[in-house]
Amino acid sequence: MAGRYDGKVVWITGASAGIGRECAREFAREGAKLVLSARRRERLDELVEEFTAAGTEALAAPCDVTDEASVQGAVDAAVERFGQLDVALANAGYGVVGSFDKVTFEDWRRQMDVNVLGVVATVKAALPELHKSGGRVALVASVASFVFAPNNAPYNASKAAVRAIGETLSAELVGSGVSCTTIHPGFVASEIALIDSKGVLHDDWKDKRPSKLMWKTEDAARVMVRAIHRRKREFVFTHHGKLGVFLARHTPGVMAYALGKGAGG
Repeated sequence: MAGRYDGKVVWITGASAGIGRECAREFAREGAKLVLSARRRERLDELVEEFTAAGTEALAAPCDVTDEASVQGAVDAAVERFGQLDVALANAGYGVVGSFDKVTFEDWRRQMDVNVLGVVATVKAALPELHKSGGRVALVASVASFVFAPNNAPYNASKAAVRAIGETLSAELVGSGVSCTTIHPGFVASEIALIDSKGVLHDDWKDKRPSKLMWKTEDAARVMVRAIHRRKREFVFTHHGKLGVFLARHTPGVMAYALGKGAGG
């Protein structure tokens, strides 16, 4: 059976773990050729070996999304290897956690550099090639772009900015043949809760997010890849994420009060 992405070239940032890695596997199942970017080269190489062994063409293109030249280099490597680019998934990101008075200015700067300017760099590098192919760009925002939980101001703000970028880009791309899908996941199993405010991974940390509300990463990847294929403008999941977004949109005062009480306010 033909896959949705047969012959398509898909570039994913933040591909070395979590949602990015599982999306790569889902795209591969759908017939795509893969360009995998992240900072950790060893993980990318392991993934390339996995995909190659399974018969999927894959390229490791390490980059740091805060370095514009590095991001452009990944796109150049993709086009040199495969001759085209059909999908760009701007997935790289992490979360700064802490009360407003305790989070440092440098933590804020780093959060915006990775989560916001990293998306900008990814999109700007990919768009010229996507215009050639009539392709798709997808931005990973978050339910946190609607539901502003306490002690997450930098992350909330960064994802709200990604949402604004996606909405604006969708309007600008009307009639161009290129689509923009902004994706808002709820709780999904990943390493994000194990990364500190400096962007450092701690394998020994425990994920304190509500396990009963957590989606499996492979389930998240499946619905994301389908939404990108359908060229949806905006896509929210999980079920609890959808409920949170609905309440934030229609009863913002009630939502703010509930979140404050839940945080001990």
